[in-house]
Amino acid sequence: MRKRSELAASSSSSSSSQTPQVDKGLSLKSSPRLPGSARPAADSGTNQDDRKNEMWCRFWKLIILLLGVYIAIPVLLKLFPAILVNIIFQQFVAGSELYDLKTPQNLGLNHTYNFYLQPEEDVTIGVWHMVPPTLWKDAQGKDHLWYEDALGSTNYPIILYLHGNAGTRASYHRIDTYKVMSSLGHHVIVFDYRGWADSTGTPSEAGLTTDALHVFDWIKARSGNNPVYIWGRCLGTGVGSNLARHLSERGTPPDAVILESAFTNVQEGIKSHSFSKASTDLYAEGPIF
Repeated sequence: MRKRSELAASSSSSSSSQTPQVDKGLSLKSSPRLPGSARPAADSGTNQDDRKNEMWCRFWKLIILLLGVYIAIPVLLKLFPAILVNIIFQQFVAGSELYDLKTPQNLGLNHTYNFYLQPEEDVTIGVWHMVPPTLWKDAQGKDHLWYEDALGSTNYPIILYLHGNAGTRASYHRIDTYKVMSSLGHHVIVFDYRGWADSTGTPSEAGLTTDALHVFDWIKARSGNNPVYIWGRCLGTGVGSNLARHLSERGTPPDAVILESAFTNVQEGIKSHSFSKASTDLYAEGPIF
């Protein structure tokens, strides 16, 4: 009996020594959440709020950006008017490096002569002269003097063509126009305004009119009794109208003025341009300044 009691006591103390002791100073920790397990409702609501706040933050950033652009555009145009000049004239688009303007024969104009005039000091403009179809064969290999003489020695009307903004006198759609005019029995004179293509100088409204007036006077000095028509397209309609006004004021009006794709003023012209409709709609309620 005594041995059994000792064994029981020994077994009891052994099992009690193997029982882990609980540290009362430590709190119980929740087991880590496994991937894919359900997120607690409180955490889900917090994340949704964060996403909404982020979306609103992006929205207001976009509004501030658009408002900044809306304000910056007229301010920049006011501070740097050269930007507006380049937007209107676009003389930097498709410069002369794309074509050899001195050899229009390479562009299918075998009846054309290239030369240069100087309307002002330090300003030189490139000019093409195309003859009517009856002179095409005779024009092969002829020099500048032959072309000048042909203006007055033959009974054909002369068209002074004033092209639009951008591009050059060698733009393909313009070459097609010259061919049609020439084939209908006209001399065609076309030039690049100052600052365009191989013409030197800086473009301006007054400068473009001076260039056109100089070319017109050059033609009249050689045209004899042949009529001289002014044909302007797009930007050229503004130049042509201004040229006709100057000629009428000095008592030497042209025989005719043809305006193609004309506009009443620059502001209306900009509004109707396909590339500027989106931006000009922002200021449609009134003038920028």
